[in-house]
Amino acid sequence: MFELRAQDRQAMIAFLQDMVRIPSYSTQEGAMAERLMAEMSRVGFEDVHIDRIGNVVGRIGPGKGPTLLYDGHMDVVGAGDLRAWKHDPFAAEIQDGILYGRGAVDMKGALAAMVYAGKLLRDQGVVLHGDLYLVGVVQEEPCEGLGVKVLIEDEGLLPDYVLLGEATNLQLSRGQRGRLEIQVVVHGRACHASAPHLGDNAIYTAARLIFGVEMLGTQLAEDKFLGAGTLAVTHIESLAGSRNVVPDTCTFYIDRRLTIGETEIKAMAEVQSVLLREAAQAEIQVPEYVATSYTGYRARMRASYPAWALDRDHPLVQSVSQAIRAELGYRPAIGKWDFSTDGTYTMGVAGIPTIGFGPGEEKFVHTVDEQIRLNDVERAARAYARIAAEILAG
Repeated sequence: MFELRAQDRQAMIAFLQDMVRIPSYSTQEGAMAERLMAEMSRVGFEDVHIDRIGNVVGRIGPGKGPTLLYDGHMDVVGAGDLRAWKHDPFAAEIQDGILYGRGAVDMKGALAAMVYAGKLLRDQGVVLHGDLYLVGVVQEEPCEGLGVKVLIEDEGLLPDYVLLGEATNLQLSRGQRGRLEIQVVVHGRACHASAPHLGDNAIYTAARLIFGVEMLGTQLAEDKFLGAGTLAVTHIESLAGSRNVVPDTCTFYIDRRLTIGETEIKAMAEVQSVLLREAAQAEIQVPEYVATSYTGYRARMRASYPAWALDRDHPLVQSVSQAIRAELGYRPAIGKWDFSTDGTYTMGVAGIPTIGFGPGEEKFVHTVDEQIRLNDVERAARAYARIAAEILAG
């Protein structure tokens, strides 16, 4: 059994509080990266460094043999209306064994547990016959898979297995639906708003298209494990010379969740059919995420993220399940995430066996008064240590 000493548990909690107190928004993770790098170095990770895009990378192991990657993202979403919070989102307050704050569950609690899992392995003298890499990735919130894509394709770190620390309430997740952003640009003809009959209002055409898109929602595919595909219009904007001009352009965006069997091509064709039916002058495309990281790296990635699912009988699922049972005393439920993760790249694109296990409940992700139970962070640290010891045992 792996057990954190009292002083290590206190140090882990203090470290988690430090991280939550850093507002590490996407592309602004620099201070968070420095804090993570310092703690990883302090507890015994080797070759701790920041890569070109800003990921923090560290290793425990002999530098050869199979490679297990622990993936946790450093960035957080905004806090929103601060008046809605009962607890300051960046104070990392603890009440009744629960830590509150933005990023507590998504996903700095898992990062703290992963770091201290490394300390447990070091302190107990566990000999690994392969390498455990811990990576704090950047820009996962707006573009899942980007940071780990750069790590694998540009930095050359190719793991044999990936464990994602996204919230699972200490159960297992072996897949998720994919995500596709679709941009629809509708064209009309501008005129003075006092004589709207002389123009062609792009907003009106967009409204008809949006209604047609909504109707598509009843026709989408469904997978027995991942569930049904979904779509939602999430943003709309128009372009006109002023508020007394009928707009000649209206753009809206669709968030399309893809289940197993659905592809980008199929999803785009469905929306294109609505445009053709309405005889709308419009174009659709998948937009590109473009951002400059805090290191100055210019990142680009299409907003297309495939669905993925690891077979329930895969050896990685069985090994991780057995390690959790041995360390924590229960057989974890095996399910899926509703949201999207870095697995869209590691499993969905690169084909690397990927599984999820993390402290905290998915229902608190991105919410007001985001929270995590500290006992669960400690239990996750123990489980992460046992999982690495079992998978890299030789």
